[in-house]
Amino acid sequence: MAYGAKLNWLLKPTAHRSLHDISRGIIENSASAVEAAIVGGYNIEVDLQAARDGAPIVFHDAELMRLTGQPGAVKDRSLAELCQIPLTGSADRILSLAELLDRVRGRTGLLLEIKGEWNGDERFVRAIAEQLAAYRGPVAVMSFDPYVVGAFERLAPEIPRGLVACRFEKADWPGLSPFKRFAMRRLLTAAIAKPAFIAYDIRALPAAAPAIARKVFGLPLLTWTVRTEADKARAKAHADAMIFETIEP
Repeated sequence: MAYGAKLNWLLKPTAHRSLHDISRGIIENSASAVEAAIVGGYNIEVDLQAARDGAPIVFHDAELMRLTGQPGAVKDRSLAELCQIPLTGSADRILSLAELLDRVRGRTGLLLEIKGEWNGDERFVRAIAEQLAAYRGPVAVMSFDPYVVGAFERLAPEIPRGLVACRFEKADWPGLSPFKRFAMRRLLTAAIAKPAFIAYDIRALPAAAPAIARKVFGLPLLTWTVRTEADKARAKAHADAMIFETIEP
C-alpha cells in the first residue's frame, strides 16, 4: 500500500535500536549500530531519553546500569556527563540526539521513539522538535504516550508522528488503570495523539484496532519487534513494515 512521499520511506525495514550485535561489540543505540544499519540499507529506530536538563540523548533504559555498568538514572545526569559515558563492551559512548542527526545526515530514514511519561513538562518534547526543525532527511517520532505524540502535533505538525501500542498486560504496565490499558490497546487514545502511523506489537497481531487504523483510516501499520521467521511471516500478513532485530528482514 502507498501512503505518499512523506510516509512511504517508513515501509522499508527498520533496524530496532539500530543494527546491533553484541557479539561483535556493536551495542544497541550506538554510533556503530547506526552505521551498520546505514550500510545494510535499513531505516534506523532509536530511543530517546531526557537528560537532567531535558536534552535528548540516545538511550533505551531509564537506568544506566545495563548498558554502561554505572548506577543511577539517566534523568539525574547532565547531557555533558551522559555523553562521556562509554557503552560496556564497545568503543562507543552514549550519543546525544544532535550527534545522531549529524551522523545520519539523511542517509536513511530515522524513527525516534520518545521514552518517559508525559508529566506536563514540554522541555523534552520541545528540545527534540527544535533539533529536528533544522534536520534534512526522512525522520519521524513515536511514543506509547498519546500526550507526547499529541504535543508533536502541536509543536511540529510537519514531522510524522506515530502511536506505539501493544496488549498492555497488567503485569507489564502495573501503573495503568484497567480503563487506560483498554483504551491504549484499542487505540482509543489516537483521539489525543492524532497519529500519522501506528506501531503495534507483533505478538498482538492480528488485532481489530490496528487493522481498522490501517484499512479504514489509511494509517501505515508498523510492527515490532520482529525476531523470528514466524514473526516475519506474521508481519507480512498483517502490517505494512517491520521493525526487526537478530534476523535478516
